[in-house]
Amino acid sequence: MKYFWLILTLAAVIWYIFVTAYVSFKGVTDIKEMLKKLGDKDRSA
Repeated sequence: MKYFWLILTLAAVIWYIFVTAYVSFKGVTDIKEMLKKLGDKDRSA
């Protein structure tokens, strides 16, 4: 039973790390895209 909880805990931690990294990566790309659009809009005005 000890190994069951160990595996479950490791799976949860790995899942948490994966989701956090994925959301961070998508957020950074979205922010870069938003800033680029704002910069382009600023120059055209």
